[in-house]
Amino acid sequence: MTDSNNTNRKVNGTDPAKTLPSDLKDMEALSQYLKSTTGNSQKRSLPPLEDWQPEQTVDMDLVIKANGEWWHEGRPLTRQSLVDLFATVLWREERNNEIEYFLKTPVQKLRISVEDVPLLINDVGIVEEKGDSWLEFTTTTGDVVRLDAAHPITLRTYLPKNDAQDSDEQDKDAVEQEQIRPYMPVRNGLTALIGRNTFYHLTEIGKLTEENGSTILTLRSGGQDYQLFMPNH
Repeated sequence: MTDSNNTNRKVNGTDPAKTLPSDLKDMEALSQYLKSTTGNSQKRSLPPLEDWQPEQTVDMDLVIKANGEWWHEGRPLTRQSLVDLFATVLWREERNNEIEYFLKTPVQKLRISVEDVPLLINDVGIVEEKGDSWLEFTTTTGDVVRLDAAHPITLRTYLPKNDAQDSDEQDKDAVEQEQIRPYMPVRNGLTALIGRNTFYHLTEIGKLTEENGSTILTLRSGGQDYQLFMPNH
């Protein structure tokens, strides 16, 4: 069942309802549907997710792991082209302090699971523009973002979940597994984890100093300095 108001919306000149496959939770069906609604251009483009207002929501057995891998029905998605395509329709919503993630289409939202954050940055470079040097980051799925006031790097604690353990075991493992990870906002409220190798590269690009027993990483981008207080282990 789809809402009549939504089925009458046209995307790229076509009626989404007429091209809607019987089961969008099927990988190939979803891929073909997204291509039909967003176009088949080889150049990466982001669809107007803010304009899509689907009323139907279903659950999809898709998990974005804490290491950035995408898994569907218990198996890793190995086709990067599919992951890249699905990443363009990633959508985040927050209700009652609970964050939910979806793959959003014009007619349906597919609820997925995200262990940490949905995007992973695996490259950083220095770009010269109008006399300024910018730190430019790239995600594994093709997003490009620069370090600036709207896209700062933050450090926060990540604790892997293990529902199979009892409370005593969880408390013990929490201390052992607790990680301080670097993150960066990208788009539409979506956050990216900065991969370990990329962050190590940042420590080489930036300047490390000691102050009152704390290690500070200073990064310069767009003529501004940004400081990160590094954890001491």
